[in-house]
Amino acid sequence: MEESSPDFDLSPPTTVTAREFQNRPGRYLDMALQRPVTITKNGRPRNVVLSVEEFERLKRRDRRVVVFDELSVEERKEWIAALEAMEIPEDSKEFNDEYPYGGGA
Repeated sequence: MEESSPDFDLSPPTTVTAREFQNRPGRYLDMALQRPVTITKNGRPRNVVLSVEEFERLKRRDRRVVVFDELSVEERKEWIAALEAMEIPEDSKEFNDEYPYGGGA
């Protein structure tokens, strides 16, 4: 499993207004090297600034695709076991009947 950059802080992002960011961009750009900085406009999150390393890591992760037919027999068994071990959250069980291939509670 891929992890974040060792120096990247995964605590909640720092949140600043667009005006604060405009007044002290260097401060928040430096801060974004350590953890995300959320910029708000009119009280709503508008943009997030983060380090290039973290951005690249997220891009790589976004492109990860698993094609079941390309997995080895052992990898298929691991995936199937992991899927079978998953538990459906209580608030999602109401959708079981909508799944056409079984899954009824």
